[in-house]
Amino acid sequence: MPIEQQELMAIKRRKLMPIKKQELQFIKELYGTKARLLWSGYLRRDPVARLQLEPGRLDPYPLYEQIRSRGRVSRTPFGHFVTVDHEICNEVLRSRDFGVGEDARDKSLSLLDLNPPDHTRLRRLVAPDFSVRTIGRYTPRIEAVLQNLIKDVPRDDPFDLVSVVAAPLPIAVIADLLGIPDADADEFARHGTEFGSALGGIQSLAHAQRLAATRKRLAEIFAGIFELRRKEPTDDVVSRIVNSDGTVRPEEMVPLCTLLLIAGFETTVNLIGNTVLALLSNPDQWRMLVEQPELAERAIEEGLRYDSPVQRTGRLATADTEVAGVPFKQGDWIMTAIGGANRDPAVFTDPARYDLHRDNAEDHLSFSGGVHYCLGAALARLEAGIALRTIVTEFPELALAGPRERRPGSLIRGMQHFPVRAPRSAVMV
Repeated sequence: MPIEQQELMAIKRRKLMPIKKQELQFIKELYGTKARLLWSGYLRRDPVARLQLEPGRLDPYPLYEQIRSRGRVSRTPFGHFVTVDHEICNEVLRSRDFGVGEDARDKSLSLLDLNPPDHTRLRRLVAPDFSVRTIGRYTPRIEAVLQNLIKDVPRDDPFDLVSVVAAPLPIAVIADLLGIPDADADEFARHGTEFGSALGGIQSLAHAQRLAATRKRLAEIFAGIFELRRKEPTDDVVSRIVNSDGTVRPEEMVPLCTLLLIAGFETTVNLIGNTVLALLSNPDQWRMLVEQPELAERAIEEGLRYDSPVQRTGRLATADTEVAGVPFKQGDWIMTAIGGANRDPAVFTDPARYDLHRDNAEDHLSFSGGVHYCLGAALARLEAGIALRTIVTEFPELALAGPRERRPGSLIRGMQHFPVRAPRSAVMV
């Protein structure tokens, strides 16, 4: 029996009700898209399709090189455009002639789904809370959270770098910044994984149901916080949103706060994990950082370039235009493969090598560009830099300690489980 029929029967048994017409249409579209993706990826072995399947989740970089060999811009199996060219990605992301394609979005993640002027209105309200100057005030809080996490790390025994350090740190900080009391790090980490896995597309009915449950739960959490901050406003982002005198419409409040919460820790979790893995996989670079922990910020920039937490994003041409000599018509959609652009040999020498002393690592596109440049870039850099410097200082002999598991989906790249070991004899005091 086809998987679509199996899932339909399972839903009928659980709900004891008929499938609605719109649900049936959703199922047809979901599995029709999935079938085309599988056909193109596994039978035709198209690299763009394979990016969105298991090969892309495990290691997208050989696929980017196959796409690069086709030219600066090429067609996908679905009739869209794709590029791994750094110059073209950069121009598309910055150009006002390209937007996020809001007509095809459900506005579930606010700023990510909006073009100006709505994007400008909402971003202008919250941007001051994420400025370099404002974020710098959180340095003592970040250091205190890290020290509290580090003291509980088991010595000699394997521990999961993600669940013990990389995830709890940014969740605690963004919860403070937003004004979320008693934040449950484990719960928010699960919600982040669900949202991140869905950005590349819904994979199954079960996936859609989990995402719906996550959205519902976060809406419940924020409804309670909104009520609290209306009665007891404090110096935090949620207080400013709920008391913004109409700047944020009621229906925009939950999506905006959901984005700020999820994006406020997801990038940092994956940035810490990806960078530590790159360093441990290159022992000479790890040892260099141990000997010179002041290079932590440089290590983070190279980590962003080498293994970006966000691998690709899409843009829709809103007018006839041209980028680097390539013409685009209004309505053309292009995948800007950021992960591939960050390894463009025309920009980065020996791009497949992690190099602490790369002199132009900051030219990466991992935080996007233009009006959609990552609002939390300064926060991610600050947290990841302090975290990495603390890790190499406290655990100079940190080592890989077992099989790792990558997170689901291929658009957001990071570690789900990352076992490491910190030998007791090597701990610095």
